[in-house]
Amino acid sequence: MTPIVVAAVLLAALTHASWNALAHGIRDQLLAFTLVGGGGSLCGAVLACFAPLPAAGAWPPLLVSALLHVVYQLLLMRSFQMGEFGQMYPIARGTAPLVVTVLAAVFVHELPDAWQLAGVLLASAGLVGVALWGLRRKKPAGHADAGATGAAGATEADTSAESAGADEGGRGGGTPQWPALAAAVGTGLAIASYTVVDGIGVRASGTSLGYIAWLMLLEGLAIPLWALARWRGTLVARLRPIALRGLLGGVLSVAAYGLVLWAQTRAPLAPVAALRESSIIAGAAIGALFFKERFGWPRTAASVLMVGGIALMLHGT
Repeated sequence: MTPIVVAAVLLAALTHASWNALAHGIRDQLLAFTLVGGGGSLCGAVLACFAPLPAAGAWPPLLVSALLHVVYQLLLMRSFQMGEFGQMYPIARGTAPLVVTVLAAVFVHELPDAWQLAGVLLASAGLVGVALWGLRRKKPAGHADAGATGAAGATEADTSAESAGADEGGRGGGTPQWPALAAAVGTGLAIASYTVVDGIGVRASGTSLGYIAWLMLLEGLAIPLWALARWRGTLVARLRPIALRGLLGGVLSVAAYGLVLWAQTRAPLAPVAALRESSIIAGAAIGALFFKERFGWPRTAASVLMVGGIALMLHGT
């Protein structure tokens, strides 16, 4: 990868961690992702007015990717509802590099060299340390019936009850958060899937800007439409207090993934996916600084492993 590609992916990583933190900081995740999706669709609509239309061969992967992005958002919302940001974000993001490496080898015939493979394995070992250290389930006391709100529609009262059931750093309860872990791993598998699909689609599109415009326009509509059907006349009133943060998250999400798609036209998929997951370190730091989650020496050591793995992957390219 050239220095400009590396810089673009690192900027995308920081931007991605930032918009995820903005979304996580909003108590009702359905409202948060309604604004993120709406902001992304608005940006996509504006870009689509000026960018060339993607080539015909890019539309099948683009439509598949839009569906995968919706699945990813639903799973990410669920993991954010149940777990702390500094653990759910690393699991969701870090599952992807190994899976992308395998899928890219099978479907795109991009075989990693020894350096890249060693880097992916080392970075994945670091991921395990960042993600699983201290994983706990919050105390169930006071937790409202989650089934009444659905996977993506927890109310503010639900979330507040969950928060009250854990001590500082989300370490209450003493039992593993297996449902949250499953949702986060599922999120990572969705990320890996759409990364490879988009790598194929954006290369066939002839225009990375046009591809990202239509992708964001299409995939960003699903959750806002769901929220509109659920809350109807009260949706605007619910969104108003958090509108600025949520819409900013949507703009940042477009910028983050647009940079990644551009990088995928100029570098192999697996190293781009792995370098992008340096956002894990940014996410863990944001969790410690802004959400008062414990970072600790195990996560520090694991982050060093991840940086070493990324360095090996870049050496291989």
